Amino acid sequence: MSELGERTIAGELGAPTAERPAAPVDPLAILQRVRNAPPRPRPGERCEMCNEMIPDEHEHVVNVEARNLMCTCRGCWMLFTSGGGRYRAVPDRYAVVDDFTMSRGTWASMQIPVSVAFFFRNSQQDKVNAFYPSPAGATESLLELGAWDDLVAGNPILATLVADVEALLVRVADDRHDGFVVPIDACYELVGQVRRLWRGFDGGREAKDALDQFFTDVQSRCR
Repeated sequence: MSELGERTIAGELGAPTAERPAAPVDPLAILQRVRNAPPRPRPGERCEMCNEMIPDEHEHVVNVEARNLMCTCRGCWMLFTSGGGRYRAVPDRYAVVDDFTMSRGTWASMQIPVSVAFFFRNSQQDKVNAFYPSPAGATESLLELGAWDDLVAGNPILATLVADVEALLVRVADDRHDGFVVPIDACYELVGQVRRLWRGFDGGREAKDALDQFFTDVQSRCR
């Protein structure tokens, strides 16, 4: 490359040349520009409906046909709080199922290899689905015919679950069953944590600690 070409490219890039010596560097000015620079949005920080910026803690809407969660701003979420249609807003209800009753036979019949499962009504299939977290994600388990009706009979609050967006979350510990009404996005948050942290055959210490912390948080949010 010719000397003229090198000088032209250097001038375009702002590099020092013989005719233009390098300007003194002002560290404070550079720091100020960095501080004033607008933050770059990360994936998931924009509403998936209107593309507005949203905080880390934000609402979700379920696409009941595609069976997926959408991150949304408060305004878009409120559009679908009345229920019905293709999209449904995920509510924020957390509640303990007082004196939760579930027979050993019902739990054993589902052959769930972990201590946690969640149940929700799928409006598209018109049935209740049972899932449990695993290293592969949310794994479906067979719920025997009539088992859900028996659960509702023993735990009337379950009749109030909103299809597609609320779930019964069950944990078995020391031969005791605990039940909670939770938003469906909480269940998938748990699934994601288990999948990310699972190690070895039984999940490992880190996954178990995360599970304990998750249920501590659920308890604290229950009304």
